[in-house]
Amino acid sequence: MKKGQISNLLRGLGLIYFTDWVRYYMQKFKNRKINKDFKSKNPDVKLPPDYLIYESFQINYQKYYTESTETAKWLTDHFKKHIDLKDKRILDWGCGPGRIIRHLPNVIGNGCEYFGTDYNKKSIDWCSKNLTGIQFNKNSLNAQLLYDDNFVDVIYGISIFTHLSEQLHYDWYNELYRILKPNGIMFLTTQGDNFKVKLTDLELDKYNNDKLVVRGKVKEGHRTYSAFHPQGFMRKLFSNVEILEHIETKPEKGKCLPQDIWIIKKQ
Repeated sequence: MKKGQISNLLRGLGLIYFTDWVRYYMQKFKNRKINKDFKSKNPDVKLPPDYLIYESFQINYQKYYTESTETAKWLTDHFKKHIDLKDKRILDWGCGPGRIIRHLPNVIGNGCEYFGTDYNKKSIDWCSKNLTGIQFNKNSLNAQLLYDDNFVDVIYGISIFTHLSEQLHYDWYNELYRILKPNGIMFLTTQGDNFKVKLTDLELDKYNNDKLVVRGKVKEGHRTYSAFHPQGFMRKLFSNVEILEHIETKPEKGKCLPQDIWIIKKQ
């Protein structure tokens, strides 16, 4: 039985949340020693509660903090290819507990303004209390943000579309487009062709016909709600902007499957 069939079976039986909680506690137990060591060596590093870390990454404090710094540098390198980052407004859409955006002021510089938004109240509350120099706002699952039209220069969303229904893909894309300035860029990641190995035969047939594949039966937006994105679907979604880059990274044995990267520009 394929992993996709197992996943769909668990969803059908209403056991996917339970399975996810088991995975959470197993990961927490496995990393208990290295996490204790990290906290003792880095007492000044502010870390969110474990489940918030798990939702956005994995419960490994060392990787969570240091790899997120590297991700911030990696993102910045991509941004700089397409936009001058002097005095810009940068938004982390779906920021979670601030894993990446907490590092951007040091990586890019304080000439920019930084914003983070997420539908998880616990994440936004933690960020607002613990991460300075960044403006955080809670949003709902529905596509509505507090920002004015043409407000930000750069928007990035790491694995956010991967947890939304087809309708919310369109709704959220239109909302992000609304707040993005002309000549501004979006950096978004999706589960593309690398993830075809996870699909069942029925899902694969749908995917190969450029249809979005969604695994639901859980709360939309949760980490267990999963969407898979064929190129044809994404190009249709981005039909009113310039696609600057579509990057597919070849998988490496023993590592997580890399998501596709889409960098687009508002005209």
